Amino acid sequence: MDETNRLNFHLPNLSDATTVGRIVYAPVLSPVASCSAETDDARCSGATYVQYSNDGITTCKPVGDTPTSNSSSDGDLAKPENNIDQPHRPTTLAQPNPSSQFPDGGLDAWLVTLGCWCVFFISWGPIYTLGIFQAYYHHTLLLGSPSASPSALACIASTALFTMYAGGLLFGKLFDRHGPRWLLLVGAALHVYGWMMASFATRYYHLFLSQAVCSPLGASCMYYACAGAITTWFWRRRATAFGIAATGAPVGGVVMAGLFVGLVPRVGYPWTMRIIGFLMLGVVVLVNLTVKSRVEHVAKPFRAGEYLEPFRDPAFCLVVGGMAVFVVGLFLPLSFLVLQARSRGLSMELSQYLVLIMNAAGIPGRILATSLAPRLGTFNLIVLTTLLCSLVTLTLWLPRTNHPHTTSIVFAILYGFFASAYVALAPMLVAQISSIRQMGVRSGVLFFVVGVAALVGVPVGGKLLERGEDGWMVMQAFAGGCMGVAAGVLVVAREVALGGKVRRV
Repeated sequence: MDETNRLNFHLPNLSDATTVGRIVYAPVLSPVASCSAETDDARCSGATYVQYSNDGITTCKPVGDTPTSNSSSDGDLAKPENNIDQPHRPTTLAQPNPSSQFPDGGLDAWLVTLGCWCVFFISWGPIYTLGIFQAYYHHTLLLGSPSASPSALACIASTALFTMYAGGLLFGKLFDRHGPRWLLLVGAALHVYGWMMASFATRYYHLFLSQAVCSPLGASCMYYACAGAITTWFWRRRATAFGIAATGAPVGGVVMAGLFVGLVPRVGYPWTMRIIGFLMLGVVVLVNLTVKSRVEHVAKPFRAGEYLEPFRDPAFCLVVGGMAVFVVGLFLPLSFLVLQARSRGLSMELSQYLVLIMNAAGIPGRILATSLAPRLGTFNLIVLTTLLCSLVTLTLWLPRTNHPHTTSIVFAILYGFFASAYVALAPMLVAQISSIRQMGVRSGVLFFVVGVAALVGVPVGGKLLERGEDGWMVMQAFAGGCMGVAAGVLVVAREVALGGKVRRV
C-alpha cells in the first residue's frame, strides 16, 4: 500500500456487521473506530476511540487522550512527529460488544449462577422424570380408569412441556419490564403449591391441574426470570455460566427419579410427593436470595407486532422449524421409556432406573457441549447432536433384540448424553443469530413454537401406541424420523445464515 492510499484509507463503519472482526491496515495513532450510540455497546456514548498498536498489543483510548512519550501504560506508543514515517501494522477492529461492561465473574455473578442452577434443578428435573410418573399412574394410581391410557397420560406430559416453553412469550417480556424479583416470588409459590396438591390427587383431572398447569406455570416463571438474569452478569463466560446452570436439570432428574423410586414403596405416593415438595420449598428460598439482575429495568410499551418481526429472517424461521420438528420426537423416549421397557420384559424397578441413568448421562453431555461450542461452532454441534439422537433412536430403541436389558441401558446412556447436549445448545444458537436487543422476543417466539410442537408430539406418540402390536415400532420410527428431518432443516438453516460458507459457527 503506497503512502497516498495509507493517508486516504477509509475504514468500514462498525455498524455494518459484515465488517466486524476484519483485519484492516491503519496508520498508527489514527482513529480506527467510532462507537455508535445506536449499537448495543453503549460504553463509548458516541465518542470516537482510537486503537494503538505496539507489537501486536492494542490499546483503545478516547480521542484527546492520546498517549505521550511519558506514557508508561502497556501497549501505548509515544506519539510520532510524522505518522507517514511509521510502519503499518495489522489492526483488528474491536467487535461492538459490551463485554467491558459485564463482570464476567465475581461473588454476585456466581451466586446468580448458583440460583439459576437451582431453578433448573426444580423446574426441568421433574419434567425429565415424567416417564416414571406416567408409568406409576398407568400401573397403580389410575389403574382400571379410562384415563390411564398412554394417550391420556401423555396429555399431562405434553401440556406441562407446553406450559414450560410457551410461558417465555409472557414471562420474558415481564422480565424486560420489571426484572426477576416478582417473577421468582410468584413462580415459587405456584410451583410448590402445584406439587403439594399433586400429593392429594386421586383422579385424572387432579393430576392434570397440578402437574400440567399449576406447577409448570410457576416453574416457567422462575426459569425465564433466571435465564434473563444470568445474561446481565456474563458476556465472554456466558456459555460457561449457562452450561453450569443447565447441569441442574439432569441432576434434578436423577434426584427426583431416585427419591420417587426409593420412597414410594416405603412411605407411599402422597408423602413421597410432599417430601419432594418440601425439598423444592427449601430450594426456592435459596433462589430468591441469590438471583438478581445487574441492570435497571424500564417498562416499555407492548407491541403485539414485535412477535411477528423475527419471522422476516429466513434463517430464524428455519431454526425455529428445525427445532420444532426435533422436539416432536425428542420427548417421546423421555415420556415412554419406562412403559416401553416394561413391554419388553424389564422389571418395574429397572425400567424406572432407566430414567435415572438417562438423566445422569445428560450431565457430561451438557458440560461438554457448552465447552466445545466456542471451538467447533454452535451450529455445527447442534446439527451433529440432532443427527446422533436420530441414529441412536433408530438403531438402539427401535429394533427388537435378544438382549433388551443391555440395549435399553445403552440407549438410555447415549440418548441422555446427546439429547442433553442439544437442549444446552439450543438457546446459544438463538443468541448467535440474534442481537442482544432481539433476544427476549426471539427466545419467547422460539419456545412458544417449540411448546406447541411438544403439545402435539407426545399425544401423537401415545395414539400410535394404541395401534396394536406394531404400535411401539411405529412410535419409535416416528420419533427417530422427526429428529432426522430436523437435522436436515438445521443444515439448511446453517447454509442460509452463512451464505454457504464453511465456518466454525
